[in-house]
Amino acid sequence: MAAGAANSEGEGSSKFQNLCVLVCYCFFITGYGQEGKFSGPLKPMTFSIFEGQEPSQLIFQFKANPPAVTFKLTGETDGIFQIQPDGLLYHNKTLDREARAVHRLQVSALDAQGNTVEGPVPVTIEVKDINDNRPVFLQRHYEGSVRQSSRPGRPFMYVNATDLDDPATLNGQLIYQILMQLPKVNDVMYFQINNQTGGISLTPQGSQELDPLKNPSYKLVVSVEDMGGLNEHSFSDSVPVAITVKENIWKAPEPVEIEENMTQPYPIKITQVQWNDPGALYSLVDKENTPRFPFSIDQEGDIYVTQPLDREEKDEYVFYAVARDEQGKPLSIPLKIQVKVKDINDNPPTCPSPVTVLEVQENEQIGSSIGTLTAHDMDEENTVNSVLEYRIVDQTPKVPRDGLFLVQTYHGTLQLAVQSLHKRDTPQYNLTVEVSNEDFKTLCFVQINIIDINDQIPIFEKSDYGNLTFPEDTAVGSVILTIQATDADEPHTGSSKILYRITQGDNEGRLEIETDPQTNTGYVKLKKPLDFETVAIHNIVVQAENPEPLVPGVQYNASSSATFRLTVTDVNEVPQFFQQVFEATVSEAVAKGTKVGNVTATDPEGLDVSYSLRGDKRGWLRIDPVTGEIFSAAPLDREAESLYRVQVVATEVGGSYLSSTAQFHLTLTDVNDNSPRLVKEYTGLFFCYPLKALGSLIFEATDDDQPTFRGRHFTFSLGSESLQKDWEVSKINGTHARLSTKHTDFEERVYSIPIRISDGGRQPMEGTVSLPVTFCKCVENRCFRPAARMPGIPPVGMAVGILLATLLVIGIILAVVFFRMKRDKNQHNAESAQASEVKPLRN
Repeated sequence: MAAGAANSEGEGSSKFQNLCVLVCYCFFITGYGQEGKFSGPLKPMTFSIFEGQEPSQLIFQFKANPPAVTFKLTGETDGIFQIQPDGLLYHNKTLDREARAVHRLQVSALDAQGNTVEGPVPVTIEVKDINDNRPVFLQRHYEGSVRQSSRPGRPFMYVNATDLDDPATLNGQLIYQILMQLPKVNDVMYFQINNQTGGISLTPQGSQELDPLKNPSYKLVVSVEDMGGLNEHSFSDSVPVAITVKENIWKAPEPVEIEENMTQPYPIKITQVQWNDPGALYSLVDKENTPRFPFSIDQEGDIYVTQPLDREEKDEYVFYAVARDEQGKPLSIPLKIQVKVKDINDNPPTCPSPVTVLEVQENEQIGSSIGTLTAHDMDEENTVNSVLEYRIVDQTPKVPRDGLFLVQTYHGTLQLAVQSLHKRDTPQYNLTVEVSNEDFKTLCFVQINIIDINDQIPIFEKSDYGNLTFPEDTAVGSVILTIQATDADEPHTGSSKILYRITQGDNEGRLEIETDPQTNTGYVKLKKPLDFETVAIHNIVVQAENPEPLVPGVQYNASSSATFRLTVTDVNEVPQFFQQVFEATVSEAVAKGTKVGNVTATDPEGLDVSYSLRGDKRGWLRIDPVTGEIFSAAPLDREAESLYRVQVVATEVGGSYLSSTAQFHLTLTDVNDNSPRLVKEYTGLFFCYPLKALGSLIFEATDDDQPTFRGRHFTFSLGSESLQKDWEVSKINGTHARLSTKHTDFEERVYSIPIRISDGGRQPMEGTVSLPVTFCKCVENRCFRPAARMPGIPPVGMAVGILLATLLVIGIILAVVFFRMKRDKNQHNAESAQASEVKPLRN
């Protein structure tokens, strides 16, 4: 029996050891104590244990202090937690955070009689969440509705799901998404969901394209996923959502027609708009910015006209109605409101002018149209209000009879009614025409002038104006001949006005003839220069005509023509260049003697031309006197002058040696022929002595060549390798560099640092410049330099000696003067005493 007990005890001990190993393993994975130890004394402790762990898991081993021999566990054990007599705390069932997240226990130490020796002390078990619950929608089916053209992104319904896991952890973080949309037109999603809130709204495409007539309903499949949707082992749920598309009642109303100048009380309701849901805030927007906006809207969406309208002022108004939410944000696109102002007959006809003047020739046939009187009515066109009727009510004078004219009732066209007119009867008729609409009448006045017919031709006062002689250099615009023709038709009419036209002898168009409108005198003038070398003699024929056509049966004849002979005499003219400015472009590096351009001139008389240059101040060019070819005569320099201008002189050879000039412009392109240099003289660069830290100075370089489109790109280096232990040059950009010290051990003096600069051109140019840098004592961060001794100024010691010698001489002079003054005073006193001895006493 003892053996059996021992065996049983050994077997129990083996099981306990295995349990301890398993418990310890699980403990370090799933829980922790405040001290991070497996065992310890009895004191308040908190443990965190993940839910879902296997039962019989060790939590902690409490140690008893005598006389305590056993332990007791109380509190929210829920039959899960137990403690062995030796203080081993463990749980025998799986923990569930959703059943209880925190277990508050008390542990007491008891003696052999069961009395409490120590405690109870609080022991808190925090159950850590694991993702062991799937999210579940609150409903197994959702239904909602949305208005057509609703604002995108504004939720019209929500779906909601819950998850029993800890919402403060990723396990309880839910993400919503739409898995399916049926139907899916053109593979476009009309709906979207807020993945955090579950709010379902329209996409921009859905807002524009949803149409209940095409698809009155849609079905969505919405899913919810925990772990924030970031873990492949997350749980999810899905639910169908049925959405009904309702017709959008936020629609622009039909255009409204309002009669102008209505007399009923204002405001007057004219139309209405309505948002899909109550609570919208309405307003009107006048995008035309009219000076007077006579409309308003109330919060029911009723739109009113607030004052009388005038169609003649404005015949149509276009404005917009806007619906906003409580925060002032637009709920949808504004609606266009059109208001047309209906016309009433409130305007009388108006005449086009105080007097309408028409003309008619005296030989016009009966029924011929004289002209049209067009009156105006400001009322709406093509309505009964603007239909006008015309009627002649008076004719003055009534000779040879009344009723000579008639007017078309609705068009206002005046016609001859009875007979042709004769100017000898009267040169003018005045008509009074009544113009009327349904409610108004207006009198308009028409003046009809009788025009003489063109039955007389112009006749020249003489047919031959003889011979004229003019030199070819006569100025353009000069009058060379005055001609005269007369016409017997009525003066100052198209029948008697004369126009002169040259019909022969002036193929080049060198002449023109201007007519005096009062006298019909013709002035023959030069329109273009005469040219002896082209045509020396012109036999001119001039035709005189009227602008008004001649009546049938009458034609122009020889009496309407005249001739004259123009002889052009030769004048020695200067040579003429083909252009006034000749241009060429060459490189500044061309060799001496290179052809750079040429000029050409000719002499109108056919003489040879000799060329020369004028204004070649640099002596860069020479010209071939015969051919006009221009060559370089010396090295060219773009930096001295990039555009070189000279005059070319063309002189005729023989004759009067007349000459003319033209300009020759030579543009020089750049070559890289200038060494880089400092942009200025750097004389004030210094470091404070002694140098306490490494320092640097910035300098800039340039050269006289033309920069490329990318700008200048210089490279910089020290001009002597021996300076590399003291100095360093680093490039900042294409034109700037930094000179830096490499240590602080410099003397108090001026250093001349040679800097080598290269321009990197195709034929690189390099230059070495000297950059003076002074190390000097500083006062207030400024270099303090003692004044140097000027020539002729003695040093300090010598100056002190000179000063002492000067003071000594001054002292000797003062002593001599003092001595003489004292001697003179003593002598004066002696003389005074002698004089007093010889003076008689007075009472």
